[in-house]
Amino acid sequence: MTPPPRRQLLRRSISASLALAIAAFGTAAAVVLSSAPPAAAAGVPAPSPLAVPGRGATVPFKEQEAEYAATNGTLIGPNRLYGTLPSEASGRQAVTLDAVGEYVEFTLTAPANAMSFRYSLPDNAAGSGRDASIDVTVNGASPKAVPVTSKYGWYYGGYPFNNNPGDTNPHHFYDEARTMFGSTLAAGTKVRLQVSSTAASPSFTIDLADFEQVAAPTAKPSGALDVVADFGADPTGSADSTAKIQAAVDAGKAQGRTVYIPQGTFQVRDHIVVDQVTLRGAGPWYSVLTGRDPSNRSKAVGVYGKYAAQGGSRNVTLKDFAIIGDIREREDNDQVNAIGGALSDSTVDNVWMQHTKCGAWMDGPMDNFTIKNSRILDQTADGVNFHYGVTNSTVTNTFVRNTGDDGLAMWAENVPNVKNKFTFNTVILPILANNIVTYGGKDITISDNVMSDTITNGGGLHIANRYPGVNSGQGTAVSGTTTAARNTLIRTGNNDYNWQFGVGAIWFSGLNEPINATVNISDTEVLDSSYAAIHLIEGATNGLHFDNIRIDGAGTYALQIQSPGTATFNNVVATHIAQSNPIHNCVGSGFQITRGTGNSGWYADPPACTGNWPAPVWTNGGVPGGGSGPTDPPTDPPTDPTDPPTDPPAETGNLAQGRTVTDSGHADVYTASRAVDGDANSYWESSNHAFPQTITVDLGAAKAVKRLVLKLPPAAAWSTRTQTLSVSGSTDNSTFSSLKSSAGYTFDPSGGNRATVTLPGTSARYLRLTFTGNTGWPAAQLSELEAYTS
Repeated sequence: MTPPPRRQLLRRSISASLALAIAAFGTAAAVVLSSAPPAAAAGVPAPSPLAVPGRGATVPFKEQEAEYAATNGTLIGPNRLYGTLPSEASGRQAVTLDAVGEYVEFTLTAPANAMSFRYSLPDNAAGSGRDASIDVTVNGASPKAVPVTSKYGWYYGGYPFNNNPGDTNPHHFYDEARTMFGSTLAAGTKVRLQVSSTAASPSFTIDLADFEQVAAPTAKPSGALDVVADFGADPTGSADSTAKIQAAVDAGKAQGRTVYIPQGTFQVRDHIVVDQVTLRGAGPWYSVLTGRDPSNRSKAVGVYGKYAAQGGSRNVTLKDFAIIGDIREREDNDQVNAIGGALSDSTVDNVWMQHTKCGAWMDGPMDNFTIKNSRILDQTADGVNFHYGVTNSTVTNTFVRNTGDDGLAMWAENVPNVKNKFTFNTVILPILANNIVTYGGKDITISDNVMSDTITNGGGLHIANRYPGVNSGQGTAVSGTTTAARNTLIRTGNNDYNWQFGVGAIWFSGLNEPINATVNISDTEVLDSSYAAIHLIEGATNGLHFDNIRIDGAGTYALQIQSPGTATFNNVVATHIAQSNPIHNCVGSGFQITRGTGNSGWYADPPACTGNWPAPVWTNGGVPGGGSGPTDPPTDPPTDPTDPPTDPPAETGNLAQGRTVTDSGHADVYTASRAVDGDANSYWESSNHAFPQTITVDLGAAKAVKRLVLKLPPAAAWSTRTQTLSVSGSTDNSTFSSLKSSAGYTFDPSGGNRATVTLPGTSARYLRLTFTGNTGWPAAQLSELEAYTS
């Protein structure tokens, strides 16, 4: 087909008219709206927390929501009312199957050999739960029955809750199950969850499915001790292997050898205590620690450092296995967490934590601890809590869903928490409290995260002087500089059933004493908040600075001010606020606002002070239709905690502008030099219909580039598109090594038509971008390729 005549700045995909129609209804931007295929449940399109470029955890699976899949079941939701089944579903929608033959059918978008799915079964009358199974079929082939249960859900009564249905207030409805297919299924394969019997459960509610290509088991490292071959642990799970694995760990420490957990399910009924040792499995789908003491329910599987009072542990690595417990209640005094104790100079890497009380409750004092590349699911309390003097510690690139309390928390009780970081995490559906919070703490960083779907009594991001032991007298209050940059919050905040009014998506509390610190909130999206977008309550909060904030949708107000404080606002833009007056403020001049430039949509003088709280308006994706990246490059990019302090100062400015640039081919006059000319209105376009295509820039000397900003012309005539690309680097323009694996990056004109690619900072003179796809045109397109060392 002959392409249309070229008109610069007016290039669109063939679906441009549709894209513009969608844009007229609700802005579709950096956060991708899930779309429903034919014969689907016709769920309301809603922004997905897994579709935010450059933020949140990089997950190994492709997620599909049941409400957009093919089904003959019943759509439930959208609904955010606490205590209802859809309120705890991802996107606040799901599909209920309540008859034999009803199904949800997913079509794979990428090869997969495994799936996990999120579901809910009804509780039984006694509150002890029920067991059932649901069939998994592949392209209509003979089904495989996968066990499902309600024993890890359904809590009742008031905090800390119980399993007695007579106490009413039911919540925590969902659980997750996983299974492997036995072979790799190709993209396009149809995988169906189908009811074969309602005898064990009258209904099965399906929320979503995650499809994954699981790598082969990791072999035993050379020289490692094997808990089965060398110590007799039972991989079938029949016998208690606690003592034998502990003996292997002790020997590993004494001999300086890695301890290997081979494929198998191992019954562990108490803590495995680790110190100065590496404990490594074959992978979290293959090596599983599980179990609980049958007579003493306060003892259960967990891998712990020694407690700080015992000297703590250090130099521990936990890697490539799963801890899947059997905790069915919340008892705050029981140490039945997946990981705990004090672990200094230690790392948790690629560990799957499920059905324990907390994923990791770390009691300091301890220093330099990292959790990364991990999954924390279906907890009865927090996902992670850095408690009691945890310093210089990090949770990064970790996926957290369905915790019974705060998703990721720091609590400086009596001993200061200092210089901790939560970065590049995705935290979804905390059933109680907040997605991410710091209670006290000095020089804390919470950046590049995605938070979504808060259920009750909390918000998305919380910074507070609350909870026992948080005060300036002990040095544990919020102090120094708290940095919260480049976060995206989706459908966060919700009603507090004690206060009987809404908690904001980003909220602050000075309950114990006023916050008097520097708190920088920047380059952040707040999308479709259930109540207010920004909220202050209790005591006072001083030193707030909001810069480059996009608020798109709030169920009540842009700002809900219930306590004094001071704040500056620059480039804070609010749209789709439910109340005509966007501020509720009954403290008057007690809250001092300093307005800079670029603000709109959130300020009113006088503000509202009604004395009653309006019912929220929940848009759930109709309006807004998503968000965009920051309009300016981030001013406080993430730093790698492993970088040595002797790194030279980063160069400033765009290193690629005006540099020599080459390409593998270009269309017509759209040459590579247009991508480095500093003019966002001109652009490079590769040869059409000829992927892969490359563009290579010579920086003139080796540079430690940590960030690329890729742009398309900032014109509404360009429809939203996703370009798939990878980045490699070279010192000689001959041998290239990978700097960033292939991924899709979304460009949306309503958000500046730009995408950010983070790099590891590996020194390279030549940067090469290799494009393999573009949903908007059969060629690679760039108006600017910008490179930065910070």
